[in-house]
Amino acid sequence: MTSAEPIVSEPSHGPCIFCAIANKEIPATIVHEDDDFVAFLDINPIRPGHVLIVSRGHHAYFDDLPPELAAGMMQLAQRFSKAMKRIHDVERVGFVFTGTDIAHVHAHLVPLVGRTDITSPAYIEQKDLSFAPAPRATAEELQEQSEHLRRALG
Repeated sequence: MTSAEPIVSEPSHGPCIFCAIANKEIPATIVHEDDDFVAFLDINPIRPGHVLIVSRGHHAYFDDLPPELAAGMMQLAQRFSKAMKRIHDVERVGFVFTGTDIAHVHAHLVPLVGRTDITSPAYIEQKDLSFAPAPRATAEELQEQSEHLRRALG
């Protein structure tokens, strides 16, 4: 663990709970910190051990991260995943960037016990939900999407 200078929040993005956690302005159960990232336990865990990894610097979404920072986040997530598999005796750990609640890049790492852990019934109000695979795309739909993506990527 390294001790880094606190990152000052940029006024252009306004108050940010993850900036405040990274700067230790509000409490969190921190399980790892270094110069680039802070990892802490989610206060509304899908499963015990649910961890959030946030960048110390404010980047709104994962595609805003500089490539070297994104690679560092993935490497840290892999370290957590290996540890979580041992601790929770699970085969898989989910790694998800949702981007739906807080506009500060953060990854969720969840020990996967059940098939629906990422779309967890823990936070779905309708308790009798069932899940089926999404409808299969046609060959034409797949071809069209692949062409769009290839053109967009250059």
